[in-house]
Amino acid sequence: MAKAARDMLYKEFIENNTINPKLYDRYEVKRGLRNYDGTGVMAGLTNICNVHGYIISDGERQPIEGELIFRGYNIKDIISNCINEDRFGYEETVYLLLMGALPNKTELESFKEILAENRQLPEGFFEDMILKAPSINIMNKLSRSVLSMYSYVDNPENGSPEYEMATAVSIIAKLPAMMIDSYQVKRRYFNNETMYMHPHIPGQSTAEMILSTLRSDRSYTQQEAKLLDLFLMLHAEHGGGNNSTFACRVLTSSGTDPFSSYSAAIGSLKGPKHGGANQKVVEMQHCIQRNVSNWDDEEEVTEFLKKILRKEENDHSGLIYGMGHAVYTLSDPRAVILKENAKKLAAGTEFEKEFNLLEIIERATPKAFEEVKGDAKIVCANVDMYSGLVYKMLGIPEELVTPLFAVSRMAGWCAHRFEEIVTGKRIIRPAYKSVSKSKVYVPMSERE
Repeated sequence: MAKAARDMLYKEFIENNTINPKLYDRYEVKRGLRNYDGTGVMAGLTNICNVHGYIISDGERQPIEGELIFRGYNIKDIISNCINEDRFGYEETVYLLLMGALPNKTELESFKEILAENRQLPEGFFEDMILKAPSINIMNKLSRSVLSMYSYVDNPENGSPEYEMATAVSIIAKLPAMMIDSYQVKRRYFNNETMYMHPHIPGQSTAEMILSTLRSDRSYTQQEAKLLDLFLMLHAEHGGGNNSTFACRVLTSSGTDPFSSYSAAIGSLKGPKHGGANQKVVEMQHCIQRNVSNWDDEEEVTEFLKKILRKEENDHSGLIYGMGHAVYTLSDPRAVILKENAKKLAAGTEFEKEFNLLEIIERATPKAFEEVKGDAKIVCANVDMYSGLVYKMLGIPEELVTPLFAVSRMAGWCAHRFEEIVTGKRIIRPAYKSVSKSKVYVPMSERE
């Protein structure tokens, strides 16, 4: 009886939530807020970030090399300057996103001190919010932890600019600790492994703090820390239209508190069609490695990619994760920078073979796509293609691939919440056309 009831509920779930796809065309509904050429529907304006991947010329979309601009500054220039001066850059990037300008040396040092002062979790927070309710998925724990911060501050509905800035800085500073603590508890509870709880070391950058508290012996090289710092910079912001940032702005537009907005953004980023795609890339790579006998044989790799596109292999979604982007066409600047650094780190090591396989996947995907789909679509590697390998070379566990993305992106979410508060002024409410038909209510006694 119970099985029959469950089967009925499942059947009703599908039948009652299915809308004829032809109706979307009839009413010119732009599903996913996407135009018919794949571009996003214009929903707002921003001074924070420009994600540039194509131009419109004579009414046609023309691909260009991708650019990522933070507050008017090209991310390539920001990163190259930090590399040339051999210094960490994530904290400077956070300052730029929140304040709208590059800090001078004094301002940056003061900002670093403020972040350091805010790293410690509130008294009792670890025990009550993390230790007592372990989660197999760190993203869910991060979302819950950020939302729980509402109960640990005075007057959480304040809403003043001073309060919003202080809250943003506090969450940006604390999120790495929430992530590491949640991971350590997960290891103990679900993996029966030792839990390491290291105190924070004053003066460390965010990247150094993460590596220091993650590893049992606390050791790391400056090359490792600088590479993680570069990763944090690349992921700190990516425009107002991406799903998690838009989710943050949607909640913000309702007038809700910052903790609710940031928690929702984390929940969005977890999805495999968004930030969680980096975990999907790792899983796909494992699948290819298991099923392709010669990783250096581009023809064999291409044939397996065709099977993935035909939904015969991997997760049967028909997607090659790590390839393609909603905006970037010829190149994703984040992927280009990560690839360059991954190649240097992998050269002459056990990881070089894996790096070469990723290059083949990147090269072979357009050909496989054209042969299977009949479409000579321009498709480039996105940031997720090489990020998993970079994490692996840094000894960072797969469970933290997406959470680290969230740690980095919190800066961008905060900046967009500020802009929505100051400039938005209207609750975001797109229209949905009802296509249901009127029905006559049937009393219970007359129902079959």
